[in-house]
Amino acid sequence: MRRNGRTVVPALADWSAALLVRGAAALFRRLPRDASIGLAMRSARALGPLLPRSRIGRENLRLAFPEKSEAERAKILASMWKNFARALIEYMHVDKTFDYDPENPDGGKITVAGVENFERLSKGGPAIIFTAHLSNWELLGVCAAKFGLDVASLFRPPTNRHLAKRLFKARSGRMGRLVASRPGVSLELAATLQAGGIIGLLVDQRFHGGVLVPFFGQPADTNPLLAKLARHYDCPVHGARAIRLANGRFHLEMTDAIDLPRDAKGDIDVAKATARVQAIVEGWVREYPDQWMWVHRRWRFGRKTRLGSRVTTAAATQTD
Repeated sequence: MRRNGRTVVPALADWSAALLVRGAAALFRRLPRDASIGLAMRSARALGPLLPRSRIGRENLRLAFPEKSEAERAKILASMWKNFARALIEYMHVDKTFDYDPENPDGGKITVAGVENFERLSKGGPAIIFTAHLSNWELLGVCAAKFGLDVASLFRPPTNRHLAKRLFKARSGRMGRLVASRPGVSLELAATLQAGGIIGLLVDQRFHGGVLVPFFGQPADTNPLLAKLARHYDCPVHGARAIRLANGRFHLEMTDAIDLPRDAKGDIDVAKATARVQAIVEGWVREYPDQWMWVHRRWRFGRKTRLGSRVTTAAATQTD
């Protein structure tokens, strides 16, 4: 270990942050679920607007909803922080949060639409399921496992290695196989599809050097991995989302297989398919704007790029 401070200080900072998070998590787990949710929401309401990420959220909301007033956008952002706080605690108490029983589908606080799609995929793939950072998106992985789906889900681990290790252990025990985002991960996902497996992808974050497609009318760098894999394996692609309802209830849904645009040869068109998926996500966000994570840098602020030819062509697929 180097002693000049360049390595030791960051390592100590990571360790201290992990210790603090573990302590807070232990406190929230010891509290009754409703009490811990209330405490988390009050903390988020007080601290969320002070975090640097809130500035990103305000910029995103101005781009996405220029027609809304500043007060309306501020309300969306405040609700987003409360939703995020709730989601964290709900996942800590997932055994009390996820109560869906396929034998008694209307008996709990969670309802599921597209059950036939979950059941169909449980018989084997290959297939791709995409989702977004909406509501409590982690419940989708728990739901898939409940239906017997063995999904290899791509996720981006925290930069703090101590937290990343604990998070990986906690999540992999509840929601199938997790695949950490890293160089070469596309080969691992491709191998899963090749073997007839199912992969899960979050598709609503910026991807440097990706395909430029419209998102809320703005050019957004988007990862074309989903479309490329779907093109190569010609497998069904489904969307899945979680919707937060009142009184601690959720509605989870999986779409039917999506008819992605194809080129003159009959192959999936990567740019247009990527735009089609983003159009679906945009529709989800517009429906429940306070349930999406606005604090990701979805667009490159200050960039003077307009929707050019390679974007405009893809935009034509968003009308259906």
